[in-house]
Amino acid sequence: MPHYVRQRRAGGTYFFTARLADRASTLLYDEIHHLRDATRLTLYQMPFRIEAIVVLPAAIHTIWTLPEGDADYSRRWSLLKSNFSRCLPVAPTRSAAQARKREKGIWQSRIWEHAIRDDADYDRHLQMIHASPVHAGLCAKPQDWPHSSVHRYVAAHGPLPPAPGFGTTRHQAERYAQGDTMVRPVLQS
Repeated sequence: MPHYVRQRRAGGTYFFTARLADRASTLLYDEIHHLRDATRLTLYQMPFRIEAIVVLPAAIHTIWTLPEGDADYSRRWSLLKSNFSRCLPVAPTRSAAQARKREKGIWQSRIWEHAIRDDADYDRHLQMIHASPVHAGLCAKPQDWPHSSVHRYVAAHGPLPPAPGFGTTRHQAERYAQGDTMVRPVLQS
């Protein structure tokens, strides 16, 4: 069994991706009201700050900042996943191992986490969060996706800056940031 080394910094800022076990599912989108309730309950049980978030049909990308002196994001994710799962029936694809652990088979067992290193790293992950519905083919521009903190960002900071790392010219990136749906950025390989 692999040994996972997790970076833990009390009061740190982290980027996370959590996915459903069934990647073809639209459960998070379909049950967004339950996810919002589960998030509110988790925030009440173990406070933290959500810097940015996007909820896709089968995944969540988010940046969290934990309180000073606290590095327990694993417990927070466990609470969020279980609070959400309690509202739903058992997944038909639940394995025997998941049943033994009293899991409903809704979530992948692990999350992807990355400790944010500096402002540039934060900005890269923030832009990735905002652009992810476009990359997934769910909408033409980030502002079109309803389940994203991009709306809060635009209200506070104005139009989105051009996203680095896109395989477009600077002019195309600027047009995209202004909402031009005829320009579709693609990630460079």
